[in-house]
Amino acid sequence: MTDIDTLRKLFKDQELVEQALTHKSWLNEHPGKRGSNERLEFLGDAVLEFLISKEIFKRFPDEEEGYLTALRANLVNTQNLAALAKKLNVGEAIYLSKGEEEGGGRTNESLLADTVEAIIGALFMDSGVDAAEDFIEANLLPEIEEKVKEPLKDAKSRLQETVQSKGLPAPKYQVVQESGPDHSKDFVVEVSVNGKIIGRGEGKSKAVAEQEAAQKALESHYL
Repeated sequence: MTDIDTLRKLFKDQELVEQALTHKSWLNEHPGKRGSNERLEFLGDAVLEFLISKEIFKRFPDEEEGYLTALRANLVNTQNLAALAKKLNVGEAIYLSKGEEEGGGRTNESLLADTVEAIIGALFMDSGVDAAEDFIEANLLPEIEEKVKEPLKDAKSRLQETVQSKGLPAPKYQVVQESGPDHSKDFVVEVSVNGKIIGRGEGKSKAVAEQEAAQKALESHYL
């Protein structure tokens, strides 16, 4: 699968895929036309976690629960789903308000990841679990082999473990800058340990900025 147009052809009910691509901001300018993708996102999140869990449970029979949980998190996190959305050109097809679009909504990682989850939910509603599973197998499961070669825990978790192992107090994260309109903010976060700033990150959400700050801290000479 290469793009959103190919994806659309998988649907028997085209209204479902259109709803999966509809951000709530669009409804303000087109009231009553259709619902947003939030309910489908809710469903897709659950379907995605279930199918990924099933696959890695079968694929790694000797691994413990903690390993499987970390691997699943690496496959279904915001950055990974947003990267998939970009590969499929999903951002070009999302229905956004003018304000959201002007604020960079088509490249907003959180928004893109939510839309991928909504698409999975829509596939499930349209054609059942097999269709959702085919999509996940084609687009997310091939990354497993690469993922298992890297540290499975996210940067914040690894930083927490690192400072604990050195007998240091827990990292503290602080938003030091917010910019942009409410619908498309940019955040700058600093992370400190023992009162010393050791990392700084930026992102479209506090969570993304915190992860980047933690990664920078892990790469610093302080630890």
